[in-house]
Amino acid sequence: MPDAVLSIAGLSKTYGTGFQALRHVDLEIRRGEIFALLGPNGAGKTTLISIVCGIVNASAGRVMVDGHDNVTDYRAARSLVGLVPQELTTDAFETVWNTVSFSRGLFGKPPNPAHIEKVLRDLSLWDKRDNALRTLSGGMKRRVLIAKALSHEPRLLFLDEPTAGVDVTLRQDMWQLVRRLREGGVTIVLTTHYIDEAEEMADRIGVIRGGEIILVEDKAELMRKLGKKEMTLQLAQPLEALPPALAGLPLALGAGGLELTYTYDAKAEHSGITELLQALEAGGVAFKDLKTRQSSLEEIFVSLVREQEQA
Repeated sequence: MPDAVLSIAGLSKTYGTGFQALRHVDLEIRRGEIFALLGPNGAGKTTLISIVCGIVNASAGRVMVDGHDNVTDYRAARSLVGLVPQELTTDAFETVWNTVSFSRGLFGKPPNPAHIEKVLRDLSLWDKRDNALRTLSGGMKRRVLIAKALSHEPRLLFLDEPTAGVDVTLRQDMWQLVRRLREGGVTIVLTTHYIDEAEEMADRIGVIRGGEIILVEDKAELMRKLGKKEMTLQLAQPLEALPPALAGLPLALGAGGLELTYTYDAKAEHSGITELLQALEAGGVAFKDLKTRQSSLEEIFVSLVREQEQA
């Protein structure tokens, strides 16, 4: 892949207990994109991120961050990566300013008060800069974690469930910040249980299950290829059951017999809608309105995971 900021090849991880968390993962992240990594609990998302960030050692495989091997050239590779972890791990008695500044120093970066101030202002933390972390709300502590991850000016930022447990307003603020970071050239890799966020934010989607990447696709293409469309007809008169003329069609009767929902493949050349309308006329079924809807990313994700479980 041209201009990949992160290249992962043959990555595997087996813990001492014998549990294999990752199985031969190959993945490349494009520079400047927002990539959403989705998967059920225990799928391997956090293990994958931890290996890239140098927190966990891989059993096999290779990770390159902007051309730097994260084992043989660890310091250079790690300096390019920022991580916002799931857990709220902070020094409770330290101030916001000191903890963020200290994080920058851990990466060997010289003091830069102007950069720290900008990060704190962007995250609405400037007024809290002298507050001890233990006095902050959970949402504010989450912002501090993001500030720490940005303190050393990384080019690749991992957000591991960054909006878990925060209110709607803060979620919106965070995603506005993510967009600004991407505009500034930072590549974003996020995991989230809020699939609507991935649908709104991501350029590409990856799905991991059982330690294996089962799909990587541009979001728009994924929606086009795997999404199904529904056409709901609001009937003029209620039906107790489908008439014989509609037998065999992918129809569902609902809303007390006042709605018919027709499901069809969004990628198919032939939708079958013409035949449906002809069958409705032949069956004497009149409708007064119709609307269409395409599958959400959440529905596609659930469908993919279930297919893998049944395979």
